[in-house]
Amino acid sequence: MDPRTPRLTRAAIWTGDGLTVEQVAVPALRPDDTLVRVRLATVCGSDLHTVTGRRSGPCPSVLGHEAVGEVVVPGARTGLAAGERVVWSVTVSCGQCVRCRAGRRAKCVSVRKVGHEHFDGDWPLSGAYAEHLVLPAGTTIVPVPAEVPDRVAAPAACATATALAALDAAGPLTGRRVLIYGAGMLGVTATAACVMSGATVHTVDLDPHRVRLARRFGSSGLSGPVDVAIDFSGSTEALGEALDRLDVGGVLVLAGSVSPAPALPVDPELIVRRWLTLTGVHNYEPQHLRDAVAFLRHSRDRFDWPALVDDPVGLDDIAAALMPAPTGRLRKAVSPGLPPRTAARNSPGSRPPDS
Repeated sequence: MDPRTPRLTRAAIWTGDGLTVEQVAVPALRPDDTLVRVRLATVCGSDLHTVTGRRSGPCPSVLGHEAVGEVVVPGARTGLAAGERVVWSVTVSCGQCVRCRAGRRAKCVSVRKVGHEHFDGDWPLSGAYAEHLVLPAGTTIVPVPAEVPDRVAAPAACATATALAALDAAGPLTGRRVLIYGAGMLGVTATAACVMSGATVHTVDLDPHRVRLARRFGSSGLSGPVDVAIDFSGSTEALGEALDRLDVGGVLVLAGSVSPAPALPVDPELIVRRWLTLTGVHNYEPQHLRDAVAFLRHSRDRFDWPALVDDPVGLDDIAAALMPAPTGRLRKAVSPGLPPRTAARNSPGSRPPDS
């Protein structure tokens, strides 16, 4: 065992009935495995869906896939160094199958996913709601520049990269009219990215607070036909409205339809006569994660990214972070190195790590 590898770590294990924080063994690392110490993890909506029963998944497991961490033991062929701050992809791919070779690594025939694997399997520390996790070969790992703080970097691993994948599918955006449905973390991120690309963008949501938040990130009024519509809401009604709004040559990107919903009636003649394109995006490719980190760095002075993420809680208080109670921000956060809240209150000099 590499002398830098701790023998034990702590992890919040999802049992199907709740979360239990346990001390667990760090598995023996393979040569291409990278061991990371988690600095901060943000809570994605899919994890909230898991703990509230709206989404099924392996159980028991360590959840969490949006995170930033520090390399403890780098994999043999990663080119990383111990101590580097990094983010990593949700998907782990083989790189050799027909889908990977076609540029669809996110849909690898043997894909595995961070925060979605069985704790009793061969990858127990797969999730970010733990002090450490293991990143096997096939994970895209991207260094984080010093200018990007933890709470800004963590969403890059899911929300930011997925939003940029959706925009990539939409094609060139300069001078285009873009309509975005859903002003959650993905929608707000996509709004800012559209503005940075030179598009005029209007973002809609049923929640007035989120609409106001999207305006802070560049959403403006936009009526009449649009060139691009991107859906993060998963609403069939929104998709129907988007099709009606598309101008000739328009593109509709579906990224939010990740659970069963009513079928979408589509008029084939409308698609043909308007020369429309409908496409879907699920997860993202390695380049999108690299682009996400670069985008957050380049836009850090233009948009208030830290305002979207709550102050983190420690691992012992993770149940509070996984409660769907609104806080006014788009992401809750967990910093496994923080002490329990009671301990923090009893230690006036204690404070969270840089986030």
